Amino acid sequence: MPKSNKLYKKILIWRYKYISERQFVYVLSILVGFLAGLGTFILKDLTFFIEGLLQGNLIKDYHYTLYFVFPIIGLFIVFLIKKFVIKRNIGHGISTTLHAISRRNGIIKRYKIFASLITAPITVGFGGSAGLQGPAVSTGAALGSNVARFFHMNSKTRMLLIGCATAGAMSSMFQAPIAAIIFAVEIFSLDMAFVSLVPLLLASVSAVISSYFLVGTDVLFRFKLVDVFEINDIPFYIFLAFVTGNASVYFSKMYFKIINFFEKFDSPFKRLLIGGGAIGIMLYLIPPLYGEGYGLINNLLKGNTAAALKDIPYNLDLENVYVVVVMLILIAIFKAIAMTTTFAAGGVGGIFIPTIFMGSALGNAIAKVINHLGFSVSESNFTLIGMTGLMAGVLHAPLTAIFLIAEITGGYELFVPLMLVSAISYAFTKYFVSNSIYTIELAKKGQLITHNKDKNVLMLMRIDSLIETNFKTITPKMTLGEMLKKSVAKSKRNIFPVLDSKQQFLGIILLDDIRPIMFDQSQYKETYVSDFMKGAPAIIFHDDSMEVVMQKFKESGAWNLPVVNDGVYLGFISKSKLLTAYRNKLIEVTA
Repeated sequence: MPKSNKLYKKILIWRYKYISERQFVYVLSILVGFLAGLGTFILKDLTFFIEGLLQGNLIKDYHYTLYFVFPIIGLFIVFLIKKFVIKRNIGHGISTTLHAISRRNGIIKRYKIFASLITAPITVGFGGSAGLQGPAVSTGAALGSNVARFFHMNSKTRMLLIGCATAGAMSSMFQAPIAAIIFAVEIFSLDMAFVSLVPLLLASVSAVISSYFLVGTDVLFRFKLVDVFEINDIPFYIFLAFVTGNASVYFSKMYFKIINFFEKFDSPFKRLLIGGGAIGIMLYLIPPLYGEGYGLINNLLKGNTAAALKDIPYNLDLENVYVVVVMLILIAIFKAIAMTTTFAAGGVGGIFIPTIFMGSALGNAIAKVINHLGFSVSESNFTLIGMTGLMAGVLHAPLTAIFLIAEITGGYELFVPLMLVSAISYAFTKYFVSNSIYTIELAKKGQLITHNKDKNVLMLMRIDSLIETNFKTITPKMTLGEMLKKSVAKSKRNIFPVLDSKQQFLGIILLDDIRPIMFDQSQYKETYVSDFMKGAPAIIFHDDSMEVVMQKFKESGAWNLPVVNDGVYLGFISKSKLLTAYRNKLIEVTA
């Protein structure tokens, strides 16, 4: 046995002997938080390095022409990496992580650890209008999953460590440990019981400490409140809430439309060329759309509008408030288009930071209009709360939005308007868009993890593990005698599926159906299976969710239902086995 395997075995034995399960989860949560923080640091630094390299004198010397070229080059490099190095689809960080939790018991492939780490900095650094939060979560979640697998942790602990890694990635990205925990709970529907809260706290603190060691207090953006909240501004904040709610609906619907448009193109290379060209045109006309856009956010927070819009290649009168407002609104409108086009063209990134970008531009524009009309509101506060409104609406994460902005500003003086705008924007968006961009596909398939434990248990169950195949099959042309000799005499079940020569399911015969004549030998050669065959009370399709399966049992009143896949018979599911499996899974999930 290799030395590495012996050492690994010794570590596992020592751990089982001397460390309790709960204590070991605490240790792993600290480890996962640190690794997630380290991954986020690498992700940010690589991106900033590429951006700095490309946005030097090259851009200025060639009059922004290269803004058109860079996105195509970046997307082409990502295309080559995905095709020849990774050789797999990467997907979008948070959506793929949610899928792994709901459909794969939290098992995430190892390549996900480095896939986003390589491709996201290239996408964003070369001008792709996306964020890094999604890739950071993807990297962290893959680390959490594989650390759990390495130490042979059960599925419940594996999912908890994925949540810890998610909290760690967010904590490291924004140096906001409380918001990071809320994000993990809100997006991944983690249980807030004490047993899961302590690991989340440890992971979040571990990640933020690692961030302080690596980058000090140099965070993406941090702003100290200067202007206090004024109660007279409440009507304006309500107006802002409805604006951000409408913008969130626009953001979500535009995302779905553009993604659906690009799915019509079979060739990924064609999507790359069309998408890359479109992004290039948008960046050439509106350079602030380049990359994540932290420069614009920070300048707007500082009240430095001229610096925020300095890259606009037109002779604009930035002293004219309406010129500035129009530019900020155009930036907000095209950010959603540029971001989605980046994804559709094959780029790798996240939507979290683009929503913040869009919200900051809208909030600042509205404050400028209000002030120009003769009122007096804080532009920096409106910029911050605009960010909150978009996060609450687009991400369907109102609590994350509130606490993130509260932590960024270093206090809770804006808590009232934060809560007000977040609640209204979320409720407004939820009315028109029932699920966020992260969860829409899973929700359509009934595979979305929520805080409803009953639904979660059903979702985590698998049809394949419930199918019973010890039923004797028969054909419609069989005589009664053949059926009794070949099937009934050899079966321990009282139900018999009827199949054709291609194993297509046709119907069933119950033992009770033939009981009156099964001892009448005169009927053995004259009566056929087709004479007694009848349809099943309901049919379970292989791709049915467990919630649908449970509903079919309830409506049919049957104890056994057939399972088919494209018409082909697979077996039966019994109500008793289903309920037993449900009870066992419930104990596992809530233990």
